[in-house]
Amino acid sequence: MVAAGAIGDAVYEAVIRAATTLRPDALEAMHAALERERSPRGRVVLGQLLENARIAADDHVPLCQDTGSVWVLLEVGEDECVCGDVPAAIDGAVASAYADARLRTSIARDALLDRGNTGDNTPAFIDVGFRPGTGVTVNVMLKGGGSDNASAVRMLSPAEGEEGVIRFVTETVAHTATSACPPVLVGVGVGATFDKVAILAKKALLREIGSEHPEPHLAGLEQRLLAEVNALGVGPGGLGGTVTALAAHVLTAPCHIASLPVAVNVGCSAVRTARVEVSSIA
Repeated sequence: MVAAGAIGDAVYEAVIRAATTLRPDALEAMHAALERERSPRGRVVLGQLLENARIAADDHVPLCQDTGSVWVLLEVGEDECVCGDVPAAIDGAVASAYADARLRTSIARDALLDRGNTGDNTPAFIDVGFRPGTGVTVNVMLKGGGSDNASAVRMLSPAEGEEGVIRFVTETVAHTATSACPPVLVGVGVGATFDKVAILAKKALLREIGSEHPEPHLAGLEQRLLAEVNALGVGPGGLGGTVTALAAHVLTAPCHIASLPVAVNVGCSAVRTARVEVSSIA
């Protein structure tokens, strides 16, 4: 059994860690980018981003003033029993974490009817999936407005195929990357349905930078996407350069025979995710 309160505790921990500590894989990728960036301005930007990450970790302050909306992905063990009001526990944890860590609150009460701030960064946006075993894996992403605004979904014709996917991803990054604090992490979802393909793209951002896709063809597609995006020359900070993206990650799924859904979810240079495992108790 996993109690809702334990999930809330995990969310609280993950929010504060994600807000103030750059993921180790992102930090390593940023150092590698500094080594291969050919633009002097690009190297200056990367150096500033690395210094920013150091200060944030040392002083326990946010990596970015836009501390984002909170997306929570729960991966629940198939043999697990989860008890209690999970959404309420998550929202309570988010409100406490944002208050205790003095993070900026950025959630409007309603997109059209009331743009007033909720005051505690709730509600969180929650998705639930399942995995083998027991326990619950709690994934938290803090998504800034600039990077989410740089994202897009398109329903392609199946005839457009893989080349159409590559073209759409590259065009999306070309048009929006400068507002997403590059170098970016490009999450790509292909398949499922209009509503689900965006979740695939966002989940792709959770994968460790530098890891290789287990499916060889998709590993090759990721490398091509990364090369195409970096050939745009947007560069760090949008000031031109070699490194526009640190990585491109792809997740695919089945889809209708008449559809080819594609989504791009852009992660900014301060890609803020954290994962906490919650064990089952007897």
